[in-house]
Amino acid sequence: MNIILSNSVNEPIYQQIVSQVKSQILSGELVAGDALPSMRNLAMQLKISVITTKRAYEELERDGFIENFTGRGCFVKAQNTDFLREQGLRSIEEQFSKVCTRARECDISLDELKEILELVYKGE
Repeated sequence: MNIILSNSVNEPIYQQIVSQVKSQILSGELVAGDALPSMRNLAMQLKISVITTKRAYEELERDGFIENFTGRGCFVKAQNTDFLREQGLRSIEEQFSKVCTRARECDISLDELKEILELVYKGE
């Protein structure tokens, strides 16, 4: 598990951990049954408070991404990929709605917006 924290973003540290672990699970980098570092070990690796890692792990467990077994540790939980995909689509639709509203405010045409999306999607 590879976590990179940044002080230059407006996202709390625990949320950065949650986002990155979720991303690694969704991408298949972490698979069902993989053990996560203990809260203490992760805190030491990242040089942060154990309370912060505890909060991140609790949120991951609450959202159904990991499971905690007393005395054994935390493990990646099997995922319902259809459900996760649907959640992702819903989130993207919400973000597109905001983008479209802003584009209309700036008098950006649909064709221009499509061109921007294509460039961003391709990483150009």
